[in-house]
Amino acid sequence: MSGHSKWHTIKHKKGAADAKRGKVFTRIIKELTVAARNGGGDPEMNPRLRTIVADARAANMPADNIKRAIRRGTGEEEGVMYDEVMYEGYGPGGVAILVETLTDNRNRTVGEVRHTFGKYGGNLGEANSVSWMFEKKSVITVDRTKIDEDALMSVVLDAGAEDLKDDGDLWEVLSTPDAHQAVLDAVKKLGLEPASAEIAMVPKNLIKLEGKQAQQMLKLMEALEDNDDTKNVWSNVDIDEKDIEASLA
Repeated sequence: MSGHSKWHTIKHKKGAADAKRGKVFTRIIKELTVAARNGGGDPEMNPRLRTIVADARAANMPADNIKRAIRRGTGEEEGVMYDEVMYEGYGPGGVAILVETLTDNRNRTVGEVRHTFGKYGGNLGEANSVSWMFEKKSVITVDRTKIDEDALMSVVLDAGAEDLKDDGDLWEVLSTPDAHQAVLDAVKKLGLEPASAEIAMVPKNLIKLEGKQAQQMLKLMEALEDNDDTKNVWSNVDIDEKDIEASLA
């Protein structure tokens, strides 16, 4: 199983903080504001905003909340403005970690992230210290029981996907970020609802952790995810299912 989807499996089993509606809404509002500020408030002309609006609707966010967040981003309404900041560091065993944040106070966020790394046996690194170990990709996952490999592969490759991988219980469709929406639309036209669909930092290689180091790494990543400013946590860690299950005991 890939490092990318492995962490999704971990988050799902732990009932991660992002499953709580309050945090989901907070994160999406921040993303809407940043996307509108950077690319304009028209979803038809701003692919990133269009994707986040779809996420907001899927989370049952009220339409008024969506509109207000976009208007704050375009400067039509007053409100808190957020910056996107990526922090890089190392976890137990030297694994690489990227922490993607949306913050209105960089000093607060970096202090909290640094403290969390130190508390769980890691350390915050410099810019570009580990990001070279990852590639930005569109990652769309589909339940394997819903469609066979050949049928899915022919459709997603025609839509611009680069690869289709067997990821245990899921098919993992990899594309360039620019092809994300086209591939996602193609998957949905098959009558499939993806298990996940996002722009992710996919590790080029994985580092295996076991036992105590694996448990410590799981605690570190969970603590980073729980920070209110965190949007995503990416790592090149590989952890066996038995160690994941042990962390839930």
